[in-house]
Amino acid sequence: MRTLDWIVLVSTLVFIVVYGIWKTRGNRDMQGYLLANKSMPWYVVGLSIMATQASAITFLSAPGLGYSGNMRFVQFYLGLPLAMVVLCIFFVPLYHRLNVYTAYEYLESRFDLKTRGLAAALFLLSRGLAAGLTIYAPSLILSTILDWNVTWTNLVIGGLVIVYTVSGGTAAVSQTQKQQMAVILVGLVVAFGVMVSMLPEELSFGEAMHVAGKMGRLQAFDPSFDLNDRYTLWSGLIGGFFLFMSYFGTDQSQVGRYLSGRSVGQSRLGLLFNGILKIPMQFCILFIGSILFVFYLYERPPVFFNEVETQRLAESPLADQYQVLEQEHNRLFTERQQHVDALVQALRSEDEARIDAATEAAQASVADMDAVRDRVIELMTQNDSQADTNDTNYIFLAFVTRYLPAGLVGLLIAVIFSASMSSTSSELNALASTTIVDLYRRIWRPGRSDDHYLQASKVITVLWGGYAILVAMYASQLGNLLEAVNELGSLFYGAVLGIFAVAFFLRSVQGGQVFYAALLAEGVVLLCYKFTEIGFLWYNVIGCLLVVVLTLVLDMFNKSAIKSRSK
Repeated sequence: MRTLDWIVLVSTLVFIVVYGIWKTRGNRDMQGYLLANKSMPWYVVGLSIMATQASAITFLSAPGLGYSGNMRFVQFYLGLPLAMVVLCIFFVPLYHRLNVYTAYEYLESRFDLKTRGLAAALFLLSRGLAAGLTIYAPSLILSTILDWNVTWTNLVIGGLVIVYTVSGGTAAVSQTQKQQMAVILVGLVVAFGVMVSMLPEELSFGEAMHVAGKMGRLQAFDPSFDLNDRYTLWSGLIGGFFLFMSYFGTDQSQVGRYLSGRSVGQSRLGLLFNGILKIPMQFCILFIGSILFVFYLYERPPVFFNEVETQRLAESPLADQYQVLEQEHNRLFTERQQHVDALVQALRSEDEARIDAATEAAQASVADMDAVRDRVIELMTQNDSQADTNDTNYIFLAFVTRYLPAGLVGLLIAVIFSASMSSTSSELNALASTTIVDLYRRIWRPGRSDDHYLQASKVITVLWGGYAILVAMYASQLGNLLEAVNELGSLFYGAVLGIFAVAFFLRSVQGGQVFYAALLAEGVVLLCYKFTEIGFLWYNVIGCLLVVVLTLVLDMFNKSAIKSRSK
């Protein structure tokens, strides 16, 4: 990066951290530290919710999905608006009325302490790992693209987050996320504008969209019903609904955001704000990847976007074979460009037969280049069995660092850091809240002063931050990071949502039946993950429904046993 990029990057990050500390310098008790004194207006709640969900992984991986495939990932979010409505009706008023710090406090009054502890433990397990991934993902990619040391990148991102999260708690998280979302949205708009401006002058934006569509990059919806297909209309509507019900209704990293709202109405508006804007925002991010694909139809792309891996191959005993494939890739690019030009001319002629023939030829040339790329990946694996053979996470950032002018590169790198920091700060704050409220204060050290718990919260935040950095240091290669994080959450969200569903809607069920049902359901979900090809969104449905059904069965047997003993 150039000097101006460093100035933009450092000044942006310093401003965000200092602003968060300054705005929350008065927090002196648990209510202020964990719930921001329930003082946040709806727009801060909404932006904080969006920033928590939209991690750096979203802005690194989603454009890569749009570039390398299509926009079907947007279906992942189709269940979100309905989930927001249900949460606003049932969850938000209950949490506010009970005046809880965490979602899991409610479960003890409704069931028992062990059920509360199980839900809290499942959250801590999944979110603790996810916090490490939200640090690891941008660190790995930034270190690769910019030739930075990944250890120091992990420490910088994690350290900055720990500083302002410990200093100001929930209020600092929410205030900084307001600034971070502004940086993120401005950065994406700027990157898209630069991308469009670099398309050939003779190619209109409408024609670019037509070309992307003919190449299959604009497909957003798939109405088929296939449990093994991750992204369809039905997996998004049904599986996505269950996932977001659990994520926003039971995951403390999100519950903590809207518990800080100054009223039930403000919290509801924040959730609905997220539900309305999230799908268009995700659509636009994927669309950036689709237009980036058109850009690389005219600008020769690398045969593989992770240049560290190709450099290793170029310096290996297989270098000669790699050079041959790279020359073939360059030749095919020239050939593909000619087919794309012919497609544009056919589109202008509005001759359907000519358009179909040109589309088929262009798609065949794309397939030819993909075949060469696959052979390069085979060489990479032959050279190093541990090579990272999935480069979708590098596609957008490679464009940023290679083509954006000075200053804008620093801004987009700041976007990556900001998105990572916003998600990680929410996760650390939620991990500390749950540890203190549901375990430390309730089980390990009850009856201490408010100041004791406040100081303990800060210590626990630092410890969770250190754990997240440690996970980031030792995280293995995960393929597409956006899918990996969502898959990790789906392994646990279903069972937790099932516990809350029983608590809310099966009022006749009492006692510990739901505890054992949740353990059994979680086991089934893990077996599905290990031994089936079922798409991960369906894990949320399976886990939740199994908890409900098994609870009813266990409750029936329990009541029958009680009746038998009473006779």
